[in-house]
Amino acid sequence: MTALLEVRGLVKQFPIKTGLFGRPKSFVSAVDGLDFDLHEGETLGLVGESGCGKSTTARLLMHLVDPTAGTIRFEGRTVGSSELPLKDFRRQVQMVFQDSYASLNPRLTVAESVAFGPLVHGVSGDEATSRANSLLARVGLDPARFAGRFTHELSGGQRQRVNIARALALQPRVLILDEAVSALDKSVEAQVLNLLLDLKEEFRLTYLFISHDLEVVRFMATRVLVMYLGRVAELGLTESLYTGSRHPYTTALLGSLLSMDPDHRAESAPISGDPPNPIDPPAGCRFHTRCTYAEAVCSARIPVLTPLGEGHSVSCHMSEPGSGHARAPGRAA
Repeated sequence: MTALLEVRGLVKQFPIKTGLFGRPKSFVSAVDGLDFDLHEGETLGLVGESGCGKSTTARLLMHLVDPTAGTIRFEGRTVGSSELPLKDFRRQVQMVFQDSYASLNPRLTVAESVAFGPLVHGVSGDEATSRANSLLARVGLDPARFAGRFTHELSGGQRQRVNIARALALQPRVLILDEAVSALDKSVEAQVLNLLLDLKEEFRLTYLFISHDLEVVRFMATRVLVMYLGRVAELGLTESLYTGSRHPYTTALLGSLLSMDPDHRAESAPISGDPPNPIDPPAGCRFHTRCTYAEAVCSARIPVLTPLGEGHSVSCHMSEPGSGHARAPGRAA
């Protein structure tokens, strides 16, 4: 598959300003050296604990916040440069936000919200309105009933359908879905997930699907990227990662999944403690403060993202040949 979106060395540090002149005293490392590709036609799931940098990554990709360092390339062209201005990029990559109410303008009707993007990008008023009504019908909202309504007159599920229609109004190739179903009731969530699958096939879309719900990610994603404190912990095909995780953090996350089998009850917490302070993250592997397999090398050096075959890779000294960890392959005697 072709890499539509290439992310290399992506960094975002938020300054903490103190003192009379507001000079930065320290920085919060929200994203720290993130590398990944988004392939055409796939759904890449992005998972991790709250605060690991998932939503910040989405906003960096859309340039809603400016990266501290790193490059984002779309079809080989650098985003935000003369090669690919932001307006042209955003015509091809759109985002659906978690808060369906806050992401819509309460002063615009549903049809106006969907048509607004095409109007900004030079589409005629008649075409924009026609496109809005067609998309509203496609996401299950009858234009005759909903086009003239305002956002406060809709349920959460209906508002999220409007957001999906608005994201599709520019006929993009990529949708970034940031916790797009996490605020919905389970029955409504299932309907929206099935809608997203149908839309993906119909419009030949590529998804970056961000969620904390591991079961939803397993249902939706082709590949899964696991983040921990701003860095990639593990990346692989969905079933390969879910059934054969290699990073202790991924294994702990999957251990939190609920089971209906009484023989598979969780007798103890799969992971203990809280993530370290992102203002002062630990040296080396950032998970070593919570890892039961941690050795001296884990705090001394950042692990390399090591390929394991079939698109599976992991950032762990236990999988890096010759890393010095007792469990590493190819360790010198």
